Amino acid sequence: MIPGLKNIMLRYTFIVVIMLVLAILIIVKAGFIMFAERQYWKDVADRFVKENVIIPPTRGNIISSDGKLMASSLPEYRIYMDFRAGGTEKDTMLMNHLAEISQGLHEIFPDKSAQEFRKHLLKGRRSKSRHFLIYPKRISYIEYKEVKRLPVFELSPNKGGLHVEKFNQRKKPFGSLAMRTLGDMYPDIAQGAKNGLELTYDSILKGQNGITHRQKVMNKYLNIIDKPAVDGCDIITTIDVDMQDIAEKALVDQLKNLEAISGVAVLMEVKTGEVKANVNMTRGNDGNYYEMRNAAVSNLMEPGSTFKTASIMVAMEDKYITPDYEVDTGNGQVNMYGSWMKDWNWYKGGYGKIDVTKILEVSSNVGVSTIIDKFYKNNPQKFVDGLKRMSIDTPLNLGFVGEASPRILGPKERYFAKTTLPWMSIGYETMIPPIYILNFYNAIANDGVMVKPKFVKAIAKDGDILEEIPTEIVNPKICSDTTLTMIRTILRKVVSEGLAKPAGSKQFSVSGKTGTAQISQGKAGYKSGGVSYLVSFCGYFPSEAPKYSCIVSIQIPHGPASGGLQAGSVFSRIAERIYAKHLFRDLAHAKDSTAVLIPGVKNGDINESAYVLRALNVPGNSSSIPYSAQPLWGKASCTDSYADLKTTKMNKKLVPNVLNMGAKDAVYLLESYGLKVRITGIGKVRAQSIAAGSTIHRGQTITLTLR
Repeated sequence: MIPGLKNIMLRYTFIVVIMLVLAILIIVKAGFIMFAERQYWKDVADRFVKENVIIPPTRGNIISSDGKLMASSLPEYRIYMDFRAGGTEKDTMLMNHLAEISQGLHEIFPDKSAQEFRKHLLKGRRSKSRHFLIYPKRISYIEYKEVKRLPVFELSPNKGGLHVEKFNQRKKPFGSLAMRTLGDMYPDIAQGAKNGLELTYDSILKGQNGITHRQKVMNKYLNIIDKPAVDGCDIITTIDVDMQDIAEKALVDQLKNLEAISGVAVLMEVKTGEVKANVNMTRGNDGNYYEMRNAAVSNLMEPGSTFKTASIMVAMEDKYITPDYEVDTGNGQVNMYGSWMKDWNWYKGGYGKIDVTKILEVSSNVGVSTIIDKFYKNNPQKFVDGLKRMSIDTPLNLGFVGEASPRILGPKERYFAKTTLPWMSIGYETMIPPIYILNFYNAIANDGVMVKPKFVKAIAKDGDILEEIPTEIVNPKICSDTTLTMIRTILRKVVSEGLAKPAGSKQFSVSGKTGTAQISQGKAGYKSGGVSYLVSFCGYFPSEAPKYSCIVSIQIPHGPASGGLQAGSVFSRIAERIYAKHLFRDLAHAKDSTAVLIPGVKNGDINESAYVLRALNVPGNSSSIPYSAQPLWGKASCTDSYADLKTTKMNKKLVPNVLNMGAKDAVYLLESYGLKVRITGIGKVRAQSIAAGSTIHRGQTITLTLR
């Protein structure tokens, strides 16, 4: 046996045990770091060892034509606390100010109490978390700045421990207004745009990424920018917020009244093609209406009678008819190749013999189809060529996802039967989105010049215009001046004398055409499961010098259906409110020899009356009324040229005379005398239940009648 072997073995065993313990501790620590502290060390790595880090740019804004912000990228934050940062000194400060911090957080985020915030922060402190979420929701920049004002949180991240995750969120200050036109972003804004102008102009709005890396400089880690981010440009839309709001309210009110399925209202400036309002409402499961899709550019539906204008113009342009050309519509129904063509009043006996003007005024299906069938049945291609000559089916390429183009059948295409031509002439057998119909009527209003609808008018950066989007001409002349003059005269009569009277206005003249069409259910036909209708009106105003064109199109689930009454009335409300918005008149023009230029002045506190009369330079004795901090009770007597104010002595023992006073002065005066006042009506005091001069009994009730 080797001497001292036992001691050697003990030492060896001791060393092995120590090494095993150290190995176990290392493994445990590694596991703890890998799992328990994984996020912390990941954050540390992100902060200190990043190369080629992308700096996202700020996405450009979408601005309305009247300068209002419609969509903008705003920062949002998640706030975290590092309870190990700042050491003992920070921890002491935290505990000393914990109540103040908790109360401050509660005032910023009222959905959680100060006590809840206190318990939550103590929980994070006990866990010694490096990345403890203080508040579960994302917060705005303003809220973040308020948090940064709180004790401890105001310190730098390394000393105070407050740090954030920053997100960019797309916000729309006007909520759902023009939502489908503006478009949507993906929840993660870095993924880009989904649809609308956000997608169409994505390359302009998104800007360019920058690149940075972290580098240690003088024992400090700094973010070194290799390539600065270039923020996106702004786009200035043609949408006018006020006009969009007017159109949306008018349409939604009617949709609710009709319990409609959906509705579209588009307003366009005649000369420029600028779309001032684009409303697309669909009924949700809860019965309310929401912007779900841009139906104005994507809905392919048979337009109905608004298409009759185009059919008549083709025949006029080919010199087959004039406004006084007559058609015998008989009893309002005629057999067209085995199918009955009917007017809306066929059951009343029809219209008999009527001219082209009257045909459009009463929207006679028989009249229009008889004309087109008579002159084009042997050469339907000539009719189709006439439509195409007016560019009614020319793709506009507006740039929206899901945008549809018109479908007009030609005689060489499949399913073009003998009945196709007459039914096409009245707005069936064709599929045209609402904005194309509007663009066609806009061309009529614009002296025959068809311009492309425009949704963006300029691109800007830092308040400076970089590029103005010009108006594009689709067709410099859709028809001859002769045809244009004839059709404009007829369309004006359609509103003033025809079925479109509800679309008119007493303030200005309106031109346009109604449309009422049964909606096809595809192979199931038009009446499967009940008949639904598309009612519409398309026109422009004022007729003599058109400023705006507009289409209103509503899908209703059942009859009765009337384009003039149900869609035309919406057009009228929109047009009158838009017209009023641009109505400016010089007050001097309203003056005449009989005008009363001295305002009516109420009795009561004549201090205020004197002030107003002096400010308006109204002739009278208002300048002689001394200013008083207390009410100066008096009477006013006015002639056509002079306002005379006189003070009245008051006796607090007697009920005062408050006749011809306003409610405010009368109530103030009577209550100061200890009376209780009851009021009925509006205007000036015309009667008082307790006569003036009666002895006052405090607490007594006096009733004033105002008219």
